[in-house]
Amino acid sequence: MSTQSRVPGPGEQLLEQLLAAAHAATPGELPAVVQQFAEVSGLDRIDVYLVDLQQRHLVPLAEGPSALAVDTTVAGSAYRAHELRLEELPHGRITTWLPLIDGVERLGVLGATASGLDGSLLRRCRTLASILAMVITSKRASSDTFARLTRSETMSLPAEMLRAFLPPRTIGNSTVISTAVLEPAYDIGGDVFDHSLTTSTLHVSILDAMGHNLLSGLTTAVAMAGCRNARRAKVELPELVDNVQEALARWLPEQFCTGILAQLDLAGGVLRWCNCGHPPPLLIRDHRVLDRALERPPQPPLGTPAALAGATWDVHEEALQPGDRVLMYTDGVTELRTGGGAEFGLERFTDSIIRATAAGESAPEALRQLIHSILDRQDNQLRDDATLLLLEWLPPEAR
Repeated sequence: MSTQSRVPGPGEQLLEQLLAAAHAATPGELPAVVQQFAEVSGLDRIDVYLVDLQQRHLVPLAEGPSALAVDTTVAGSAYRAHELRLEELPHGRITTWLPLIDGVERLGVLGATASGLDGSLLRRCRTLASILAMVITSKRASSDTFARLTRSETMSLPAEMLRAFLPPRTIGNSTVISTAVLEPAYDIGGDVFDHSLTTSTLHVSILDAMGHNLLSGLTTAVAMAGCRNARRAKVELPELVDNVQEALARWLPEQFCTGILAQLDLAGGVLRWCNCGHPPPLLIRDHRVLDRALERPPQPPLGTPAALAGATWDVHEEALQPGDRVLMYTDGVTELRTGGGAEFGLERFTDSIIRATAAGESAPEALRQLIHSILDRQDNQLRDDATLLLLEWLPPEAR
């Protein structure tokens, strides 16, 4: 029996050509590829913007346009809300702003400008945004172009080293999201975060080495590698902690760091964690921080010889409710100084969390606003690393 193959329509052919051209292009050639798509699609132009390292500005991929503020522009609104936004321009033209999202990670925005936009053209623009997000993600590991573009300052060597090891800022699926930020963005010394997702479990960790130099960065880099090595071998949490201990004892015996290593069961919402000398996580429920809900007896930091410390690694458990958020942080956050010289402290930090989450923003946007509120109090100058990791459990049946 013979079958007649379906001939692709012009829209499909156009997207196929775009996909092939985008994969073959260098990062610097992407704006020209995108503009070719605009011309044959009946658009005046398409502009691509990437968010800068601190998520304050949207920086154009092509030369010419100016950077756009995330907090005060229509393009920034599309980035913040993860949604389409329309901006009316002179002479009856309209720019449609679409977020560039790879999975759940926000990369920037795409702006499509035309005298009008029908449903078919909008679908093509959405498809273009999806393709570009994947292409940008695939190319940024093998090119310095995007890193240069999204930086506004020279990065220190310890920060360069640690950022090379970090996972994407945000990961997740329909059930869970994990998102993190590190400051000072260009001069981090000893803080790192890590998160990884399987079909059944979210794995997260936050680590803080003593000091603020290259050796501090090496300490957390070794600890993170030990954590990943054990995690990928599917060991239980106590064995994972032991693996990190052994890694530090072998390679950096004089160094130690604090940390939280945690796992969230996606089906049941049970959070399990080991706290190794670190500030306890905070549980946020109904826009409130529940007082000491996840506070447990402290245990020795990672790198402390277990035999000398007499440590047996306790695994703590807490059943989350749908919509709960858990915030992990390093002590560089609460030990900040206010303008009057007083310590920022946990109470002020808690107030900032409540303000950032009360507006109903998504977890990545709430965390972006939270770190900016802290930075603004410090005139964007931090003396110690300040790292935040926020996870949210929201199973589909509870939506």
